[in-house]
Amino acid sequence: MIKLAIWFSILVLGLEAFLTILIGYLLLLTVAALFARRSTPLPAEPRHRFAILIPAHNEERLLPGLLESLAALDYPAGHLDVHVAADNCTDRTAELARQAGVHVYQRFNTKLVGKGYALNWLMGQITNRKSQITQPPTSNLQPPASNLQYDAFVIFDADTIVSPNFMRVMDARLARGENVIQGYYAVRDPGRSWGVALRYAALAVLHYLRPLGRSPLRGTTGLKGNGMCFRAQFAQQFPWSGSLTEDIEYHMELVLAGERVTFAPDAVLEAEMPGTLDASQTQNVRWERGRLQMVRDYLPRLLRAALFQRRFAPLDAALEQLIPPTAVLTAVVGTCALTGAGLGLMGGGWLALWVGLALLAGEAIYLAIGLLLVQAPARVWLALLYSPLFVAWKVKLYLRVLAGRGQQGWVRTGRG
Repeated sequence: MIKLAIWFSILVLGLEAFLTILIGYLLLLTVAALFARRSTPLPAEPRHRFAILIPAHNEERLLPGLLESLAALDYPAGHLDVHVAADNCTDRTAELARQAGVHVYQRFNTKLVGKGYALNWLMGQITNRKSQITQPPTSNLQPPASNLQYDAFVIFDADTIVSPNFMRVMDARLARGENVIQGYYAVRDPGRSWGVALRYAALAVLHYLRPLGRSPLRGTTGLKGNGMCFRAQFAQQFPWSGSLTEDIEYHMELVLAGERVTFAPDAVLEAEMPGTLDASQTQNVRWERGRLQMVRDYLPRLLRAALFQRRFAPLDAALEQLIPPTAVLTAVVGTCALTGAGLGLMGGGWLALWVGLALLAGEAIYLAIGLLLVQAPARVWLALLYSPLFVAWKVKLYLRVLAGRGQQGWVRTGRG
């Protein structure tokens, strides 16, 4: 029995050694974030011209809020155009966008479904190029604007509210020579439910602390699918894919091509999240299934690029893909600690337990500093009491994804 316990202890310690690398990297990013610059010096006069792209599928309830926040941007109206792709809509999305005075394009294609296809098609309409997506004759298209010359393209989801300084910050970043910039993608109204509050906490570390820590380390922020800015030549050079996580794949291609994504923490956007765990299940399944696919497709290529090109950005992107969701990581570390306690009682030694507890402490520090950096409201801290329920739900979902179960294609997430 003691020999068996010792062998199991060795296995657990081996897993904990791998987890130490991941959590050690998160703590490195945490320390770097504490010393990173969080504001962008703005030039006296903005100079870049932007096209804002909004792919929208049946967003009549939330799109008006985004358009109102864009109308309130602190940016010259003559340097900014808003383009909405009403993608396979059966509601009043296109009508409401036209009433707001923005450029509207209607797309009807039930075979090529998803955000990536809609963005490629919209880019084709705006730049007056032949679209890569073949449209059926039933398409009802508003004539695209002609002779439009833009310095950069910005992409927002329709459920978003944008801070007034967003375009000023992006203008300043472009003036500094940055090519692809990600804003801080936060959660709107975190006090609506404990599920939304926990999503706020998760994105505080994923969308703020980690990108902020990568800035002084010259890492690559990654693309979050919302609040992304691309210099025009990059937006036209790299098309969007039709994968479940088109933003991750786009980021991988940028990194392999020698580019990195920078982070603008003071360019803030807030998006509405599903109020319950059940409502967010399809979205989470899509994210996790797509992320695992990206690990399989891109991890070897990223590691080769980091090794042979001696670049940090591919290694950084590879490590980011290896780190599981915070809830899953916590569950694995907690299981290791509990197993270590059992093995200690069986005579296999207590080292696995102490290492597991140290890793849990590291995760707690990482999460707490992330919440402090974003000045999380009290409701978010209180929602951490529900963390065991959220961890159990997330682990169950993750296991379903690993087993190949769950929705395979793109499904619109229900909100509100």
